[in-house]
Amino acid sequence: MEAKGMQMLQKENGHKLRIGIVGFGKFGQFLAKTMIRQGHSVIASSRSDYSELCNNMGVTFFRDQRDLCKERPDVILLCTTILAMEPTLRSLPLEELNTSSTLFVDVLSVKEFPMNLFLEVLPPECQILCTHPMFGPESGNIRWAGLPFVYDKIRVSEEGICAQKCNDFLAIFESEGCKMVEMTCADHDRYAAGSQFLTHTVARILGHMNLEPTPIDTKSYETLRHLTEAMTGHSMDLYNGLFLCNANAMEQMEKLERAFDTVKNELMGKLHGMVANQLVHRVSDPLFSGSSSSSFKENNLKIKEREK
Repeated sequence: MEAKGMQMLQKENGHKLRIGIVGFGKFGQFLAKTMIRQGHSVIASSRSDYSELCNNMGVTFFRDQRDLCKERPDVILLCTTILAMEPTLRSLPLEELNTSSTLFVDVLSVKEFPMNLFLEVLPPECQILCTHPMFGPESGNIRWAGLPFVYDKIRVSEEGICAQKCNDFLAIFESEGCKMVEMTCADHDRYAAGSQFLTHTVARILGHMNLEPTPIDTKSYETLRHLTEAMTGHSMDLYNGLFLCNANAMEQMEKLERAFDTVKNELMGKLHGMVANQLVHRVSDPLFSGSSSSSFKENNLKIKEREK
């Protein structure tokens, strides 16, 4: 028990990192708060000027990415949008970094795209960790305990200072109680297309239907409306990235279309069947079987007799 307790204490304390966040929007700010609370040093750079906000948070802000890189952070954490990652990464002045001991991390909602980009752009000595915290400022506002954190060690040394930096970074999330899920980028994208992308897609379809509350809303209907509001609150830029940068997204879109067509055809088939049965019943009814005027008159007489 003592050994286990010491191991947990070491994970919680770890070595304090100097983390350079590139892209200090809502998600970067969200992560920075916990990192600072745990005692890590955070510096940041972004297209927008967050100088005042960073000053209040205890974060050193640099308008120029070169100045951030000159600080030689242990970790470069890319918190850009999916579609902004490539131009941002390619614009980083890597020559200002100690690339052999710098850990590059992303937090994008797709994983094969940043992995391939890292491998293409970064020098071979750079350490690479691809991650996806499966939560954000809304769902992780109070605590992170039990929330999934997916990661894949793409190029991380098994021992030495780089291995320690990777472990210390992962410990940020582990010490908060996250459910740590080590998974390949390919597996992540396959699962995410069938869950995250599909959820966003259904919510955006419902959003175009302008769902309104009614006096007789069921719990299921309320859930649909809340889902729509939550998902459509995300930027279209995120949704575009989930589609364009996940090779599995198109397959899910096609499956959704086929499923809709199947349900529609089942309903239409049922409707056609009911109409056909009614027509057959009418044709076979002796009251409606005649076509001549005499038969029509006879049918009228039959109806009058039945009414008596």
